[in-house]
Parts: sequence; C-alpha cells; structure tokens
Amino acid sequence: MSTKTESTKIRTACQKAADLFRKLNKPEYSDIISKLDFCIASYDNDNNPVGLIEFAQIANQMLSEVKEASPKKVSKKLLDDLQKSFEISNYS
Repeated sequence: MSTKTESTKIRTACQKAADLFRKLNKPEYSDIISKLDFCIASYDNDNNPVGLIEFAQIANQMLSEVKEASPKKVSKKLLDDLQKSFEISNYS
C-alpha cells in the first residue's frame, strides 16, 4: 500500500479523533483539537503528512489513557488507525 494511501487513512483517523475529543467535551482537549484541525487542513492543502503523523501519535496516547479509564468511549479501531502513524514515521 502506498504512503499516500496510508497518509489518507491517518487523515481520516485524525478527523475521527478530533470529533471524539469534541464529543468528550473537556477543556483539556481544546489544544489537541485545534492542532488536529490545523494539521488536517494543512494536509488537505499540501498533502504533506508530517503534522498528521506527529499529532496522530499524540492523540493515540491521549485516547489510550481515556480508553483505560472508560473503555467504551474509545474504539480499538480508532486506536489501531492512529497507531499506523508510528509505522509511517518509521519509514520516513
């Protein structure tokens, strides 16, 4: 599978993560939401996944902590999709 396709999947996962952070509706998530939104818009503009990869990894860590505390709030699929950013960053 191409890096472009993987980057598009990470973009989708980042969008889902941002939506989930919004749904959780806690002030401590406002920073990650704005960073994810910025990186998504940037990727849409220039197709450079660097920001997506960086913040997908941060979102993955944050959502893993949420899942530990409340397992039903975060899907395993979302965490797996965000985890792919680690694989892409290792190939870069």
